[in-house]
Amino acid sequence: MPGTKLPKVGTTIFTVMSQLAAEHGAVNLGQGFPDFDVPARLVESLGRAMRAGHNQYAPMTGVATLREAIADKTLSLYGHRPDPEAEVTVTSGATEAIFNAVHALVRAGDEVVVLDPAYDCYEPAIDLAGARAVHVPLDPATFAPDWARVRAAIGPKTRMLIVNTPHNPSGATLTADDMAELAAIVQDTGVWLVSDEVYEHIVFDGARHESALRYPALRERAFVVSSFGKTYHCTGWKVGYCIAPPGLSLEFRKVHQYNVFCTFAPAQHAFAEMLRKEPGHHLGLGDFYQAKRDAFREQLEATRLRPLPVPGGYFQLVDYSAVSDLSDVEFCRWLTIEHGVASIPLSPFYETPPAGQRLARLCFAKAQPTLDAAIERLARL
Repeated sequence: MPGTKLPKVGTTIFTVMSQLAAEHGAVNLGQGFPDFDVPARLVESLGRAMRAGHNQYAPMTGVATLREAIADKTLSLYGHRPDPEAEVTVTSGATEAIFNAVHALVRAGDEVVVLDPAYDCYEPAIDLAGARAVHVPLDPATFAPDWARVRAAIGPKTRMLIVNTPHNPSGATLTADDMAELAAIVQDTGVWLVSDEVYEHIVFDGARHESALRYPALRERAFVVSSFGKTYHCTGWKVGYCIAPPGLSLEFRKVHQYNVFCTFAPAQHAFAEMLRKEPGHHLGLGDFYQAKRDAFREQLEATRLRPLPVPGGYFQLVDYSAVSDLSDVEFCRWLTIEHGVASIPLSPFYETPPAGQRLARLCFAKAQPTLDAAIERLARL
């Protein structure tokens, strides 16, 4: 057998914990997928698109009506309308978009700065490009970036910086001040930006999502990645998109066309209809999930788990120090096997996990009966 190109990669922690949950009949609050229905209009639109014959290859860059709708949505949200022909590309999920962005520009020997804890698809894409991920830890209590450490991590080999807001796994969000710091760091450098914004519509407590697209100094050097799966509760459809300036999009599309070439055509027509005819869905998503967040946090008061603040996204971090001294991986296995609730440990998101950290990630993007069943079990800890 030849040597592996990804020596640090095994089965993802999400797959491991979901399989463990299935084996032991556990309530799965681990993997981040909703267990409730997608919007009815979206399903109906998908059926109409298939019946109308939209079942062959879509254009490589995406169906034109969808790219137009994305551009209009971006203008209404962030005050900037990207050129749908030159700057919007529809992809087979956000993971593909992130992979394409890395491989569009990163070359062997380059360095890419990532902020830990970081979503697990970043580093394999960097490794496959022959580059090296440079890990900068976020604050272990607040998950805020230390911009001085980020600046210090950027050197002559730095080609790219990846940020994620709202952040997975913590739910932390970048502020306007953070975006100003970020712009100052990359200004007058050759460093490009990937802004992973798949939870862009799930921001709480009256805050606004600080997209890189709001800031000219950032969007001119950024690949901004979004997810229809997260927005419309249909993670299994695997459709996302990337907005980037024309020159970056040109390089991005070179990778995209030889990676998947194009994305599931009927779904693109369905999403275009949703954006045009039911914008209230994405505009109301923050309120929808805030109600779930607040109810779930109130339920957690009946347990010995201490919930951390959740400014955005649909994950709740809990400190289990009052329950166990086990490492997070061992605790999550124990919780699944012995108490019937699956969660996700944080250490797989780090290069070097903080010593003594006792945190697990729970997903509250679930129907209320699912959350009720989980709380009933967690209350027995």
